[in-house]
Amino acid sequence: MDLLIRDTRVVDGSGGPSYRADVLIRDGRITAIRREGDPAPAAPGARVVDAAGLALAPGFIDMHAHSDLALLRDPGHEAKAAQGVTLEVLGQDGLSYAPVDDATLDGVRRAINGWNGGGPGDDSVDFDWRTVGEYLDRLDRGIAVNAAYLVPQGTVRMAVVGWDDRPATDDELTRMKRLVAEGLEQGAVGMSSGLTYTPGMYAPQAELTELCRVVASYGGYYCPHHRSYGAGALEAYEEMVRLSRDAGCALHLAHATMNFGVNKGRGGDLLALLDEALDQGADISLDTYPYTPGSTTLVATLPSWASEGGPDALLDRLRDDETAERIRHHLEVEGSDGCHGVPMEWETIEISGTADPALGGYVGKTIEQSAKERGEAPWVTARALMIADRLGSTILQHVGHEENVRTIMRHRVHTGGSDGILQGAKPHPRAYGTFPHYLGRYARELGVLSLEETVAHLTSRPAARLRLPDRGLVREGYRADLVLFDPETVAAGSTFEAPRTLPTGIPYVLIDGRFVIEDGARTDVLAGRSVRRTPRS
Repeated sequence: MDLLIRDTRVVDGSGGPSYRADVLIRDGRITAIRREGDPAPAAPGARVVDAAGLALAPGFIDMHAHSDLALLRDPGHEAKAAQGVTLEVLGQDGLSYAPVDDATLDGVRRAINGWNGGGPGDDSVDFDWRTVGEYLDRLDRGIAVNAAYLVPQGTVRMAVVGWDDRPATDDELTRMKRLVAEGLEQGAVGMSSGLTYTPGMYAPQAELTELCRVVASYGGYYCPHHRSYGAGALEAYEEMVRLSRDAGCALHLAHATMNFGVNKGRGGDLLALLDEALDQGADISLDTYPYTPGSTTLVATLPSWASEGGPDALLDRLRDDETAERIRHHLEVEGSDGCHGVPMEWETIEISGTADPALGGYVGKTIEQSAKERGEAPWVTARALMIADRLGSTILQHVGHEENVRTIMRHRVHTGGSDGILQGAKPHPRAYGTFPHYLGRYARELGVLSLEETVAHLTSRPAARLRLPDRGLVREGYRADLVLFDPETVAAGSTFEAPRTLPTGIPYVLIDGRFVIEDGARTDVLAGRSVRRTPRS
């Protein structure tokens, strides 16, 4: 049935002024837009939605999502659909589930159990794929929102080099380049790295540059979680800009923040670096989430040498008193590379989830708080938890700065990304609230961006980075991936105390012209599919 959205305020994604119009949708496309005063579009028999008081925007694009298994475990995916998200980019931070062989799949399932679940003993997902193409085919069986995929460089390195901290041999580099090329040929939109996560962080710049040359040859982009968001953050950003230039590859900086005390008030320094590169012709974009804490796994904060050899080797080192003391000294005194070169401050580390429900008493408390309750040093508590939970604990890391968040989100190449981890008893509220939080808190309440600017950051800008010719704008002929929201009431319901609360003020979300959210409730429609880059486009 045709759908006529009547008397809506069109915020079209371009960043230009909004306007009132009637919008007609047919066969999953926008077929007519009639502005106020124009004749109404002919739509005999169409279903009519009276959208007076509502704004119509392109569906939001989450440029940094960790829904790789969540979409398969729960295809309804209300956490994102209810926010107006119609497309997510998966395969982030260099670690995901394709391309793999059996050994690599076991390793990556254990390494990112805290992000996605799916660890040993979790049979909620049937891992019946091995290649990127097969994973995308699995998504095409039916999901709530569309999904694109980045080839994860750490997973590729795990498959070829293993967990060794050494440069790849020439033969190994050739094999890694082949795996990246195959992933891109099968539909991936680019490649990600997690350069504070093992084993991807073991790759030197020259190795990454060679892989990025492959990405560039397919018209993809490189999306690094770079080597530091703390001490040495600007140097880490500079490395990525230099690598991008040397490889001739487009660059998209993941969750581009400046964190920890050493970077308070330094958001402008990052933007000056990027502006210089942009003015010289670099192809750069970035994403951020509108919150100050970060979120990852507890084990990710440890020094990289402790993880060489894989999860079992790390657990053995944690169990050994002498080695564990070396880890503690590196973490608390020197500042480990896993903690961005900053000595650990245990009062900033809040446990957000445990793989073992029996350890749920740690959730919602900082390591320092739990240590005081136990009458022991924080490292003793953290070490015991990592061992007992077999490295599966997730954390909120309270190290961000609001002024940096606001400064960076104003930038000309900024886009939105939730970095939402959906696992854990008390996940970061960004997983359920990023996009309405931008609209309600930062546009309406604070005026950091206008409504029109905010929508552009969340729609057309990411669509341009993904090189999608028919998404990201409200235009005739474009796909009807759309969101209707109330600009006066839209808000994130999720909070740090109740992070799984759904947003308010978003009554309708459409994908392919079909309602996935209708009258504020999730429907049974699974209109989402994989969004694949055309080979060599």
